[in-house]
Amino acid sequence: MAVTIIKVTAGSRAEASGILPGDLLLSINGQDVTDVLDYRFLETERELNLLLSRGGKSYSVQLRKPQYAEIGLEFETYLMDREHSCRNKCIFCFIDQLPRGMRETLYFKDDDDRLSFLFGNYITLTNIDDREIDRILKMRISPINVSVHTMNPELRCKMMNNRFAGESLHHLYRLAEGGIRLNCQIVLCPGVNDGAELEFTLEKLYSLGESLQSVACVPVGLTRYREGLYPLTPYTRESAGEVLDILERYGEKFLRERGSRTVYGSDELYLLAKRPLPPLEFYEDFPQIENGVGMLRDLEDEFNWALEEAEPLSQSRTVTVPTGECGYEFLNSVLDGLRGKCHNLTVNLVPVPNDFFGGSVNVTGLLTGQDIVKTLKGRKLGDEVLIVSNMLRADEDVFLDDMTLSELREALGVPVRKFMNSGEAMLAALLGREAPAGGRQNPYETGSWEHRS
Repeated sequence: MAVTIIKVTAGSRAEASGILPGDLLLSINGQDVTDVLDYRFLETERELNLLLSRGGKSYSVQLRKPQYAEIGLEFETYLMDREHSCRNKCIFCFIDQLPRGMRETLYFKDDDDRLSFLFGNYITLTNIDDREIDRILKMRISPINVSVHTMNPELRCKMMNNRFAGESLHHLYRLAEGGIRLNCQIVLCPGVNDGAELEFTLEKLYSLGESLQSVACVPVGLTRYREGLYPLTPYTRESAGEVLDILERYGEKFLRERGSRTVYGSDELYLLAKRPLPPLEFYEDFPQIENGVGMLRDLEDEFNWALEEAEPLSQSRTVTVPTGECGYEFLNSVLDGLRGKCHNLTVNLVPVPNDFFGGSVNVTGLLTGQDIVKTLKGRKLGDEVLIVSNMLRADEDVFLDDMTLSELREALGVPVRKFMNSGEAMLAALLGREAPAGGRQNPYETGSWEHRS
Protein backbone atom coordinates (compact mmCIF):
# COMPACT_ATOMS: atom_id res chain seq x y z
CA MET A 1 0.00 0.00 0.00
CA ALA A 2 1.39 3.41 -0.98
CA VAL A 3 0.98 6.23 1.55
CA THR A 4 1.34 9.87 0.53
CA ILE A 5 3.80 11.98 2.52
CA ILE A 6 2.32 15.45 3.07
CA LYS A 7 5.11 16.97 5.15
CA VAL A 8 8.78 16.37 5.91
CA THR A 9 9.94 17.74 9.25
CA ALA A 10 12.56 20.47 8.92
CA GLY A 11 15.99 19.30 10.03
CA SER A 12 14.90 15.65 10.15
CA ARG A 13 16.70 12.61 8.77
CA ALA A 14 14.04 12.36 6.08
CA GLU A 15 14.74 15.91 4.87
CA ALA A 16 18.49 15.28 4.89
CA SER A 17 17.89 12.19 2.73
CA GLY A 18 16.06 14.21 0.08
CA ILE A 19 12.53 12.93 0.74
CA LEU A 20 9.91 15.48 -0.37
CA PRO A 21 6.25 16.17 0.35
CA GLY A 22 4.15 14.38 -2.25
CA ASP A 23 6.41 11.35 -2.39
CA LEU A 24 4.82 7.96 -1.76
CA LEU A 25 6.10 5.66 0.98
CA LEU A 26 5.88 2.09 -0.34
CA SER A 27 7.66 -0.03 2.25
CA ILE A 28 10.18 -0.05 5.10
CA ASN A 29 12.74 -2.86 5.23
CA GLY A 30 10.73 -4.73 2.62
CA GLN A 31 7.50 -4.66 4.63
CA ASP A 32 4.35 -2.88 3.54
CA VAL A 33 3.19 0.14 5.52
CA THR A 34 -0.59 0.03 5.74
CA ASP A 35 -1.19 2.39 8.65
CA VAL A 36 0.33 4.21 11.60
CA LEU A 37 0.94 1.05 13.63
CA ASP A 38 3.05 -0.50 10.88
CA TYR A 39 4.93 2.78 10.43
CA ARG A 40 5.66 3.31 14.13
CA PHE A 41 6.67 -0.32 14.62
CA LEU A 42 9.03 -0.43 11.63
CA GLU A 43 10.41 3.04 12.39
CA THR A 44 11.94 1.81 15.66
CA GLU A 45 14.73 -0.07 13.87
CA ARG A 46 18.24 1.42 13.76
CA GLU A 47 18.82 0.64 10.08
CA LEU A 48 16.05 1.42 7.62
CA ASN A 49 15.64 0.85 3.92
CA LEU A 50 12.78 3.02 2.69
CA LEU A 51 11.25 2.33 -0.71
CA LEU A 52 9.55 5.42 -2.09
CA SER A 53 8.08 6.72 -5.31
CA ARG A 54 8.18 10.15 -6.97
CA GLY A 55 6.51 10.94 -10.26
CA GLY A 56 5.90 7.26 -10.92
CA LYS A 57 9.56 6.29 -10.43
CA SER A 58 10.70 4.28 -7.43
CA TYR A 59 13.77 5.14 -5.38
CA SER A 60 15.20 3.95 -2.08
CA VAL A 61 16.71 5.68 0.94
CA GLN A 62 18.96 4.04 3.54
CA LEU A 63 18.97 5.50 7.04
CA ARG A 64 20.98 4.79 10.18
CA LYS A 65 19.66 6.28 13.40
CA PRO A 66 19.30 5.63 17.14
CA GLN A 67 16.64 3.08 17.95
CA TYR A 68 13.18 4.69 18.47
CA ALA A 69 14.33 7.97 16.88
CA GLU A 70 11.78 9.37 14.43
CA ILE A 71 12.34 9.64 10.68
CA GLY A 72 10.43 12.90 10.25
CA LEU A 73 7.53 12.05 7.94
CA GLU A 74 3.93 13.22 8.26
CA PHE A 75 0.88 11.90 6.48
CA GLU A 76 -2.58 13.11 5.51
CA THR A 77 -4.23 11.63 8.62
CA TYR A 78 -2.74 10.50 11.89
CA LEU A 79 -3.82 6.90 11.24
CA MET A 80 -2.58 7.16 7.61
CA ASP A 81 -5.99 5.92 6.50
CA ARG A 82 -9.60 6.30 7.63
CA GLU A 83 -10.94 5.31 11.05
CA HIS A 84 -12.75 1.98 11.16
CA SER A 85 -16.45 2.46 11.89
CA CYS A 86 -18.57 0.27 14.12
CA ARG A 87 -20.48 -2.64 12.56
CA ASN A 88 -22.78 -3.12 15.55
CA LYS A 89 -26.14 -1.66 16.47
CA CYS A 90 -25.99 -2.06 20.22
CA ILE A 91 -29.23 -1.85 22.17
CA PHE A 92 -27.67 0.82 24.41
CA CYS A 93 -25.79 2.86 21.80
CA PHE A 94 -25.83 6.54 22.75
CA ILE A 95 -25.37 7.70 19.17
CA ASP A 96 -28.64 6.07 18.17
CA GLN A 97 -30.29 8.15 20.89
CA LEU A 98 -29.07 11.53 19.64
CA PRO A 99 -31.49 14.11 18.28
CA ARG A 100 -31.16 15.13 14.67
CA GLY A 101 -29.25 18.20 13.57
CA MET A 102 -26.15 17.88 15.74
CA ARG A 103 -22.68 18.17 14.22
CA GLU A 104 -21.76 15.32 11.92
CA THR A 105 -18.77 14.06 13.93
CA LEU A 106 -21.01 13.14 16.86
CA TYR A 107 -22.82 10.53 14.77
CA PHE A 108 -19.65 8.63 13.84
CA LYS A 109 -19.13 5.37 15.72
CA ASP A 110 -15.52 4.27 15.72
CA ASP A 111 -14.46 0.72 16.48
CA ASP A 112 -10.76 0.86 15.72
CA ASP A 113 -8.10 -1.20 17.49
CA ARG A 114 -5.46 1.38 16.59
CA LEU A 115 -7.38 4.09 18.44
CA SER A 116 -7.64 1.75 21.41
CA PHE A 117 -3.86 1.58 21.71
CA LEU A 118 -3.11 5.17 20.70
CA PHE A 119 -5.90 7.07 22.47
CA GLY A 120 -7.56 4.63 24.86
CA ASN A 121 -10.79 4.17 22.90
CA TYR A 122 -12.75 1.00 23.53
CA ILE A 123 -13.33 -1.59 20.80
CA THR A 124 -15.81 -4.46 20.56
CA LEU A 125 -13.45 -6.83 18.65
CA THR A 126 -16.17 -7.36 16.02
CA ASN A 127 -14.30 -5.21 13.51
CA ILE A 128 -11.05 -7.17 13.33
CA ASP A 129 -9.95 -10.60 12.16
CA ASP A 130 -7.26 -13.10 13.14
CA ARG A 131 -4.69 -11.35 10.93
CA GLU A 132 -5.13 -8.16 12.93
CA ILE A 133 -4.83 -10.11 16.18
CA ASP A 134 -1.62 -11.64 14.80
CA ARG A 135 -0.29 -8.14 14.14
CA ILE A 136 -1.18 -6.95 17.65
CA LEU A 137 0.62 -9.96 19.14
CA LYS A 138 3.65 -9.53 16.88
CA MET A 139 4.00 -5.83 17.68
CA ARG A 140 3.17 -6.35 21.37
CA ILE A 141 0.54 -3.58 21.16
CA SER A 142 -0.62 -3.20 24.72
CA PRO A 143 -2.86 -2.35 26.48
CA ILE A 144 -6.01 -2.90 24.45
CA ASN A 145 -9.33 -1.53 25.75
CA VAL A 146 -12.29 -3.80 25.04
CA SER A 147 -16.04 -3.20 25.27
CA VAL A 148 -17.06 -6.62 26.53
CA HIS A 149 -20.59 -6.01 27.95
CA THR A 150 -21.10 -9.75 28.36
CA MET A 151 -19.09 -12.95 28.00
CA ASN A 152 -22.22 -14.89 27.07
CA PRO A 153 -21.85 -15.32 23.28
CA GLU A 154 -25.58 -15.52 22.56
CA LEU A 155 -26.39 -12.52 24.73
CA ARG A 156 -23.54 -10.56 23.17
CA CYS A 157 -25.02 -11.14 19.71
CA LYS A 158 -28.35 -9.89 21.00
CA MET A 159 -26.94 -6.83 22.75
CA MET A 160 -24.83 -5.80 19.76
CA ASN A 161 -27.28 -6.87 17.07
CA ASN A 162 -24.37 -8.60 15.36
CA ARG A 163 -24.43 -12.35 14.72
CA PHE A 164 -20.62 -12.44 14.89
CA ALA A 165 -20.34 -10.64 18.26
CA GLY A 166 -20.20 -13.91 20.20
CA GLU A 167 -17.55 -15.45 17.97
CA SER A 168 -15.37 -12.37 18.32
CA LEU A 169 -14.81 -13.20 21.99
CA HIS A 170 -12.18 -15.70 20.87
CA HIS A 171 -10.05 -12.66 19.98
CA LEU A 172 -10.17 -11.68 23.65
CA TYR A 173 -8.86 -15.08 24.71
CA ARG A 174 -6.09 -14.94 22.11
CA LEU A 175 -4.99 -11.52 23.30
CA ALA A 176 -4.96 -12.69 26.91
CA GLU A 177 -3.01 -15.85 26.06
CA GLY A 178 -0.52 -13.69 24.18
CA GLY A 179 0.13 -11.53 27.24
CA ILE A 180 -1.59 -8.39 25.94
CA ARG A 181 -2.85 -6.28 28.83
CA LEU A 182 -6.61 -5.79 28.72
CA ASN A 183 -8.83 -3.10 30.15
CA CYS A 184 -12.47 -4.10 29.80
CA GLN A 185 -15.70 -2.22 30.18
CA ILE A 186 -19.28 -3.33 30.64
CA VAL A 187 -22.23 -1.06 29.90
CA LEU A 188 -24.87 -2.43 32.23
CA CYS A 189 -28.49 -2.63 31.10
CA PRO A 190 -31.08 -3.49 33.78
CA GLY A 191 -32.47 -6.98 33.38
CA VAL A 192 -30.20 -7.73 30.41
CA ASN A 193 -26.55 -8.20 31.41
CA ASP A 194 -26.60 -7.59 35.15
CA GLY A 195 -27.52 -10.01 37.96
CA ALA A 196 -26.58 -13.62 37.16
CA GLU A 197 -25.32 -12.63 33.70
CA LEU A 198 -22.92 -10.13 35.26
CA GLU A 199 -21.60 -12.80 37.62
CA PHE A 200 -21.09 -15.16 34.66
CA THR A 201 -19.19 -12.43 32.79
CA LEU A 202 -16.95 -11.65 35.74
CA GLU A 203 -16.16 -15.36 36.20
CA LYS A 204 -15.17 -15.64 32.53
CA LEU A 205 -13.07 -12.48 32.74
CA TYR A 206 -11.36 -13.91 35.82
CA SER A 207 -10.30 -16.87 33.66
CA LEU A 208 -8.29 -14.52 31.42
CA GLY A 209 -5.62 -14.52 34.10
CA GLU A 210 -2.98 -11.87 34.70
CA SER A 211 -3.57 -10.18 31.34
CA LEU A 212 -6.81 -8.72 32.68
CA GLN A 213 -5.82 -5.35 34.13
CA SER A 214 -9.19 -3.81 34.96
CA VAL A 215 -12.95 -4.02 34.47
CA ALA A 216 -15.15 -0.93 34.63
CA CYS A 217 -18.93 -1.25 34.88
CA VAL A 218 -21.04 1.77 33.98
CA PRO A 219 -24.83 2.18 33.87
CA VAL A 220 -26.55 2.63 30.54
CA GLY A 221 -27.38 6.23 29.61
CA LEU A 222 -30.87 6.69 28.21
CA THR A 223 -32.06 9.84 26.44
CA ARG A 224 -35.62 10.73 25.50
CA TYR A 225 -34.86 9.96 21.85
CA ARG A 226 -35.44 6.19 21.98
CA GLU A 227 -38.44 5.77 19.75
CA GLY A 228 -38.23 2.44 17.93
CA LEU A 229 -35.20 1.28 19.96
CA TYR A 230 -34.84 -1.69 22.31
CA PRO A 231 -36.92 -1.11 25.49
CA LEU A 232 -34.54 -0.27 28.33
CA THR A 233 -35.17 1.27 31.73
CA PRO A 234 -32.73 3.29 33.87
CA TYR A 235 -31.19 2.02 37.08
CA THR A 236 -32.94 2.76 40.34
CA ARG A 237 -31.40 3.18 43.76
CA GLU A 238 -32.19 -0.46 44.56
CA SER A 239 -30.99 -1.99 41.29
CA ALA A 240 -27.80 0.09 41.26
CA GLY A 241 -27.11 -1.14 44.78
CA GLU A 242 -27.58 -4.76 43.70
CA VAL A 243 -25.03 -4.27 40.92
CA LEU A 244 -22.52 -2.72 43.34
CA ASP A 245 -22.93 -5.66 45.72
CA ILE A 246 -21.84 -8.01 42.91
CA LEU A 247 -18.97 -5.80 41.78
CA GLU A 248 -17.58 -5.27 45.26
CA ARG A 249 -17.82 -9.00 46.01
CA TYR A 250 -15.84 -9.86 42.88
CA GLY A 251 -13.44 -7.01 43.53
CA GLU A 252 -12.66 -8.56 46.91
CA LYS A 253 -12.15 -11.94 45.23
CA PHE A 254 -9.66 -10.47 42.76
CA LEU A 255 -7.90 -8.57 45.54
CA ARG A 256 -7.66 -11.65 47.75
CA GLU A 257 -6.55 -14.06 45.04
CA ARG A 258 -4.67 -11.83 42.58
CA GLY A 259 -3.52 -8.89 44.72
CA SER A 260 -5.51 -6.23 42.83
CA ARG A 261 -9.19 -5.28 42.99
CA THR A 262 -9.49 -5.20 39.17
CA VAL A 263 -13.32 -4.88 39.10
CA TYR A 264 -14.92 -1.49 39.70
CA GLY A 265 -18.25 0.26 39.48
CA SER A 266 -18.37 3.78 38.09
CA ASP A 267 -18.94 6.81 40.30
CA GLU A 268 -22.36 7.15 38.69
CA LEU A 269 -23.45 3.79 40.09
CA TYR A 270 -22.55 4.89 43.61
CA LEU A 271 -24.41 8.16 43.18
CA LEU A 272 -27.48 6.35 41.79
CA ALA A 273 -27.41 3.91 44.71
CA LYS A 274 -26.92 6.85 47.11
CA ARG A 275 -23.92 5.13 48.63
CA PRO A 276 -20.73 6.88 49.76
CA LEU A 277 -17.89 6.70 47.27
CA PRO A 278 -15.15 4.27 48.37
CA PRO A 279 -11.99 5.74 49.92
CA LEU A 280 -9.04 6.81 47.79
CA GLU A 281 -7.04 3.62 48.35
CA PHE A 282 -9.95 1.50 47.04
CA TYR A 283 -9.10 2.62 43.51
CA GLU A 284 -5.41 1.59 43.73
CA ASP A 285 -3.73 3.29 40.74
CA PHE A 286 -7.06 4.44 39.20
CA PRO A 287 -6.86 2.16 36.13
CA GLN A 288 -10.16 3.39 34.65
CA ILE A 289 -10.44 6.95 35.89
CA GLU A 290 -11.21 8.20 32.36
CA ASN A 291 -14.22 5.89 32.40
CA GLY A 292 -15.62 7.67 35.45
CA VAL A 293 -14.23 5.18 37.97
CA GLY A 294 -12.88 7.06 40.99
CA MET A 295 -12.81 10.40 39.19
CA LEU A 296 -14.87 12.17 41.86
CA ARG A 297 -12.85 10.72 44.73
CA ASP A 298 -9.61 11.77 43.03
CA LEU A 299 -11.00 15.24 42.37
CA GLU A 300 -11.97 15.63 46.04
CA ASP A 301 -8.55 14.50 47.25
CA GLU A 302 -6.72 16.86 44.89
CA PHE A 303 -9.06 19.72 45.76
CA ASN A 304 -8.52 19.27 49.51
CA TRP A 305 -4.76 18.99 49.03
CA ALA A 306 -4.68 22.23 47.04
CA LEU A 307 -6.97 23.91 49.59
CA GLU A 308 -4.45 23.27 52.38
CA GLU A 309 -1.90 25.38 50.48
CA ALA A 310 -4.28 28.07 49.22
CA GLU A 311 -4.15 31.63 50.48
CA PRO A 312 -7.52 33.15 51.46
CA LEU A 313 -9.04 35.83 49.24
CA SER A 314 -8.23 39.44 50.02
CA GLN A 315 -11.62 40.66 48.77
CA SER A 316 -15.11 39.27 48.40
CA ARG A 317 -16.00 37.19 45.35
CA THR A 318 -19.13 35.40 44.11
CA VAL A 319 -19.15 32.72 41.40
CA THR A 320 -21.76 30.41 39.90
CA VAL A 321 -20.92 26.86 38.88
CA PRO A 322 -23.46 24.83 36.85
CA THR A 323 -23.22 21.08 37.26
CA GLY A 324 -25.12 17.92 36.40
CA GLU A 325 -27.84 16.77 38.77
CA CYS A 326 -26.17 13.40 39.37
CA GLY A 327 -23.06 14.73 41.12
CA TYR A 328 -24.54 17.86 42.68
CA GLU A 329 -24.74 16.65 46.30
CA PHE A 330 -21.21 15.21 46.25
CA LEU A 331 -19.64 18.33 44.75
CA ASN A 332 -21.55 20.56 47.12
CA SER A 333 -20.10 18.65 50.07
CA VAL A 334 -16.59 19.00 48.57
CA LEU A 335 -17.04 22.77 48.45
CA ASP A 336 -17.96 23.01 52.14
CA GLY A 337 -14.29 23.00 53.16
CA LEU A 338 -13.61 25.95 50.87
CA ARG A 339 -16.60 27.85 52.19
CA GLY A 340 -15.31 27.33 55.71
CA LYS A 341 -11.85 28.66 54.88
CA CYS A 342 -12.81 31.55 52.58
CA HIS A 343 -15.69 33.35 54.26
CA ASN A 344 -15.67 36.13 51.67
CA LEU A 345 -16.16 33.66 48.81
CA THR A 346 -19.68 32.71 47.75
CA VAL A 347 -19.97 29.64 45.52
CA ASN A 348 -23.38 29.00 43.99
CA LEU A 349 -23.34 25.42 42.75
CA VAL A 350 -26.40 25.02 40.53
CA PRO A 351 -27.77 21.64 39.36
CA VAL A 352 -28.84 21.91 35.71
CA PRO A 353 -31.62 19.61 34.41
CA ASN A 354 -30.64 18.07 31.08
CA ASP A 355 -33.69 18.91 28.98
CA PHE A 356 -31.69 18.60 25.75
CA PHE A 357 -31.14 14.84 26.10
CA GLY A 358 -33.77 14.14 28.73
CA GLY A 359 -34.36 10.60 29.90
CA SER A 360 -31.96 9.50 32.63
CA VAL A 361 -29.08 11.67 31.39
CA ASN A 362 -27.94 13.80 34.32
CA VAL A 363 -24.12 13.85 34.29
CA THR A 364 -22.11 17.06 33.96
CA GLY A 365 -20.21 15.95 30.85
CA LEU A 366 -23.42 15.89 28.78
CA LEU A 367 -24.80 19.32 29.68
CA THR A 368 -25.47 21.70 26.81
CA GLY A 369 -25.15 25.45 26.56
CA GLN A 370 -28.86 26.00 26.04
CA ASP A 371 -29.79 24.10 29.21
CA ILE A 372 -27.26 26.14 31.19
CA VAL A 373 -28.77 29.36 29.83
CA LYS A 374 -32.28 28.14 30.62
CA THR A 375 -31.32 27.40 34.23
CA LEU A 376 -29.10 30.42 34.95
CA LYS A 377 -30.88 33.15 33.00
CA GLY A 378 -32.28 35.80 35.36
CA ARG A 379 -30.26 34.66 38.39
CA LYS A 380 -27.70 36.77 40.21
CA LEU A 381 -24.56 35.07 38.94
CA GLY A 382 -21.87 37.13 40.66
CA ASP A 383 -18.45 37.87 39.22
CA GLU A 384 -18.12 34.85 36.94
CA VAL A 385 -19.75 31.67 35.71
CA LEU A 386 -17.33 28.75 35.80
CA ILE A 387 -17.61 25.93 33.26
CA VAL A 388 -15.71 22.65 33.65
CA SER A 389 -14.03 21.60 30.42
CA ASN A 390 -15.83 18.22 30.49
CA MET A 391 -18.85 20.02 29.07
CA LEU A 392 -16.90 21.14 26.00
CA ARG A 393 -15.61 19.39 22.94
CA ALA A 394 -11.97 18.40 23.34
CA ASP A 395 -9.66 21.33 22.51
CA GLU A 396 -12.61 23.56 21.57
CA ASP A 397 -14.87 26.01 23.42
CA VAL A 398 -18.02 24.36 22.03
CA PHE A 399 -20.83 22.57 23.87
CA LEU A 400 -22.58 19.49 22.50
CA ASP A 401 -25.38 21.65 21.09
CA ASP A 402 -22.77 23.77 19.24
CA MET A 403 -23.20 26.78 21.51
CA THR A 404 -19.82 28.43 22.11
CA LEU A 405 -18.46 29.89 25.33
CA SER A 406 -18.64 33.38 23.83
CA GLU A 407 -22.33 32.83 23.00
CA LEU A 408 -22.91 31.67 26.56
CA ARG A 409 -21.23 34.83 27.88
CA GLU A 410 -23.43 36.97 25.69
CA ALA A 411 -26.61 35.14 26.75
CA LEU A 412 -25.82 35.38 30.49
CA GLY A 413 -24.28 38.85 30.46
CA VAL A 414 -21.38 37.91 32.76
CA PRO A 415 -17.83 36.65 32.23
CA VAL A 416 -17.58 32.90 31.69
CA ARG A 417 -14.40 30.99 32.43
CA LYS A 418 -13.61 27.33 31.74
CA PHE A 419 -11.40 25.22 33.96
CA MET A 420 -9.85 21.80 33.45
CA ASN A 421 -11.36 18.78 35.15
CA SER A 422 -9.09 18.51 38.18
CA GLY A 423 -9.39 19.49 41.81
CA GLU A 424 -6.45 21.89 41.65
CA ALA A 425 -7.81 23.64 38.55
CA MET A 426 -11.28 23.87 40.05
CA LEU A 427 -9.97 25.51 43.21
CA ALA A 428 -7.91 28.00 41.22
CA ALA A 429 -10.94 28.95 39.13
CA LEU A 430 -13.13 29.38 42.21
CA LEU A 431 -10.54 31.69 43.73
CA GLY A 432 -10.11 33.62 40.47
CA ARG A 433 -6.49 32.63 40.10
CA GLU A 434 -4.41 31.19 37.29
CA ALA A 435 -5.22 27.53 36.80
CA PRO A 436 -2.44 24.95 36.40
CA ALA A 437 -2.09 23.12 33.12
CA GLY A 438 -3.51 19.64 32.76
CA GLY A 439 -6.81 17.96 33.48
CA ARG A 440 -8.64 15.01 32.09
CA GLN A 441 -10.39 14.56 28.80
CA ASN A 442 -14.15 14.29 28.71
CA PRO A 443 -14.93 10.56 28.35
CA TYR A 444 -18.16 11.46 26.57
CA GLU A 445 -16.38 13.41 23.81
CA THR A 446 -13.72 11.06 22.50
CA GLY A 447 -15.40 10.33 19.21
CA SER A 448 -16.87 7.05 20.44
CA TRP A 449 -20.02 7.61 22.46
CA GLU A 450 -21.11 4.00 22.18
CA HIS A 451 -18.23 2.89 24.37
CA ARG A 452 -19.53 4.82 27.35
CA SER A 453 -23.28 4.85 27.03
